[in-house]
Amino acid sequence: MRGKTGAMILLLAMGLGAAASPAQQPSQPQPMPMGNTHGMGKSAVPAGPLKIVFGDKSAEWTPATLAALPHQTLTVYNSHAKANQTYTGVLLIDLLTPLGVPGKPHGKDLRLYLVAEGADGYAAVFAVAEVNPDVHDATVIVADGLDGKPLGESGLLQLVTTGEKRPARWVRNLVAVRVETAQ
Repeated sequence: MRGKTGAMILLLAMGLGAAASPAQQPSQPQPMPMGNTHGMGKSAVPAGPLKIVFGDKSAEWTPATLAALPHQTLTVYNSHAKANQTYTGVLLIDLLTPLGVPGKPHGKDLRLYLVAEGADGYAAVFAVAEVNPDVHDATVIVADGLDGKPLGESGLLQLVTTGEKRPARWVRNLVAVRVETAQ
């Protein structure tokens, strides 16, 4: 019993000595944010070009290359900002169809889905039919502007959609869209 007590005192003393030395002190854990704080601050990962992949085809987009394409304007209510916001951008389907995604899907085409990912790792899933105005009423854009200005803290590009009660699937700092087939 006495040996165990001495060992515990020695370990405790070593621990106190380590705590007194700032160079050896472990970093303090940071509190975890509560709730969905995606996009609430600046992204730790810098934005890159948006890469869209479907099968063996891919394309990269930047605000400069998107500027040459026809733009849509959406005014949507952002429940996080508690305000109406006006986004401008290119229809996502217009970026998908040149890669072979069907413009008028039917049958097996309806098994296609996409994963949109932000630079921070945040991702959202859509059925390709949800981003296609031939099938669905919602409008989904790759936004490059907000209220007449660049996006700012939302990164260079952001996926924005109408028809949802809250912006849970809006992907800020959009860097990747992968189209896959459900089995």
